[in-house]
Amino acid sequence: MKVLVINSGSSSIKYQLLDMENEVVLVSGLVERIGDEKGDLTNKAFPGTGKQVITEIEHPIPDHSTGMRLAIELISDPEKGVIKDKSEIGAVGHRVVHGGEDFHEPTLITDDVIAAIEANVPLAPLHNPANLDGIRVAMELFPGVPQVAVFDTAFHQSIPPHAYMYALPHELYEQDRVRRYGFHGTSHKYVTGECAALLGKPLGQCNLITVHLGNGCSMTAVENGKSVDTSLGMTPLEGLVMGTRSGDVDPAIHTFLSRNKNMDIEEIDSMLNKQSGLKGLCGMNDMRDIHAAIEKGDENAKVALDVQTYRNRKYIGAYMAVLGRVDSIVFTAGIGENDAIVRYESTKGLENFGVKLDTVANVQRTSGPLKISTDDSSVAVWVIPTNEELAIARETQAVLNG
Repeated sequence: MKVLVINSGSSSIKYQLLDMENEVVLVSGLVERIGDEKGDLTNKAFPGTGKQVITEIEHPIPDHSTGMRLAIELISDPEKGVIKDKSEIGAVGHRVVHGGEDFHEPTLITDDVIAAIEANVPLAPLHNPANLDGIRVAMELFPGVPQVAVFDTAFHQSIPPHAYMYALPHELYEQDRVRRYGFHGTSHKYVTGECAALLGKPLGQCNLITVHLGNGCSMTAVENGKSVDTSLGMTPLEGLVMGTRSGDVDPAIHTFLSRNKNMDIEEIDSMLNKQSGLKGLCGMNDMRDIHAAIEKGDENAKVALDVQTYRNRKYIGAYMAVLGRVDSIVFTAGIGENDAIVRYESTKGLENFGVKLDTVANVQRTSGPLKISTDDSSVAVWVIPTNEELAIARETQAVLNG
């Protein structure tokens, strides 16, 4: 079976076509600047000849339907494509950011499922409408082809009430479902399964701390293979220090800014999401730029690195207390997979808790999983590349197989 994976954003579409017989990527692509005067499409095809075929298109892409049609034309192009006809695509898997409390597992998309995703728009007003656009366009382009929704929040639906409830008036939960949901669930679930295999233990016996560090960051406590706590909350703003998002702050700061800076709630929300985090601390949100600035003596850049890694270390310690026994800490995503300094600083001083980093292994670069703890470390530390597209394709295939 060939599965098309779609991640539809407000002004972009990321897609991959995978042959699930051997889990090989046939095509990956990105449609950007949908609705702008100038749109971009980059399509990378792997036709099996050993040579990658890259096609770039630059002209207006007014809507998601146009973007997807362009992508499908390239995928099935006689010279640049990898399939003869779009009928070869057996299923479409969609990343959906927020499933609320309605979805604990990936699910076959029906009219009722679409209605439930729409009902959760207030919980993810920037993401769910774009996800729905991708679903509707795909259903139009592939009539009769099974479509599966894979929810970013689903893996965290196993979190118990004492971890997901906020200490707020209970009616806010009853009436408006104000609670912790967590995100990056597809990534956390994927590396959890990969780590269990590397440890040679049944998934249901693994206690892990999975650390997803990119421009967005989150951490999850996994007990017996299931998420029992996670750092992102009702929205993707809580928790760790991120590229442009603040993570945990005193909620009374909102009132302080309103009274003393005359900022309204929309300005405060925008600041916390787009002008804070690493960018707020030092003006940069790319960790590579921050490291370069530190080497030149930039004190603000050094403080930004210290603030982020200190917060990481605090959460690791908290989740060790939650779990009691930890088999492994897993670093993943762009920073987690590639930044040895961040990994070192995030685990520094945890030797008394059984975490001993192998400083030689930690600086090695690899495209696959890498163990970076010493042989006598009671808690294994792994770097495991995440692969959300493959995870979505696997989930899609599993739904269809029943």
